[in-house]
Amino acid sequence: MFVIGILAAMLIGVSLGLLGGGGSILTVPTIHYVFGVEAHAAIASSLLVVGVVSVVALIPHLRHGRVHLRVGLIFGASSMITAFGAARLSSHVPAGVLLVGFAAMMIVAGLAMLRPAANVRRMTSITWLVGYGAAVGLVTGFVGAGGGFIIVPALVVLVGLPIREATATSLLVIALNSFVAFSATASTVPLDGRVIGTVLVAAMAGGLVGGRLAGRLSPTVLRRAFGWFVLGMALVIFVAELPHLL
Repeated sequence: MFVIGILAAMLIGVSLGLLGGGGSILTVPTIHYVFGVEAHAAIASSLLVVGVVSVVALIPHLRHGRVHLRVGLIFGASSMITAFGAARLSSHVPAGVLLVGFAAMMIVAGLAMLRPAANVRRMTSITWLVGYGAAVGLVTGFVGAGGGFIIVPALVVLVGLPIREATATSLLVIALNSFVAFSATASTVPLDGRVIGTVLVAAMAGGLVGGRLAGRLSPTVLRRAFGWFVLGMALVIFVAELPHLL
């Protein structure tokens, strides 16, 4: 199981660097199911891992000028506020409920990414960015997700950024959200430093690889890969959690 955990952690980094999201979708299940960490502690641990790996994966994108700092900072600032509050409240919600709600939102995001690019709407006003940022923050805080699985579709489908730039910009927002939400939850659950360190090192290595690959794949391939990846992981979570809730 340890080897499986290492491979999964590397895939977390590759996903973040390549797709600008999906890392937290893998991080929570990896820490919870593979390393056996309690669900709420796994959610808190994932926030730290995803935040650090996002910063590492962001570096190659910054060098190539793919990051929209204005969009990312406005989006991130609004989401940080709601992420902190939601993280405080998440410990009072059953883990299974959080994960199933997480999976439901993943399905919506995945289907949005599979729509033809011609359907893109462009809403770059500060009001729209703040509104969507606040919504992403709620998701980040409640389910321990960096939010890339809804940040990237929002930046592509609603803001109108090209997929590569949306991927890069989402990493900035993910890092901001994750660190703020982690600060709100770190003192409420016991954290396993060995598990966090193991996952973090493997994921950072994967993040550097993913960041380099992102510039070599076509936008269409990236967009569809992200959509199918999110839908597949949503199905995995439903299968794992729904029997317990029912």
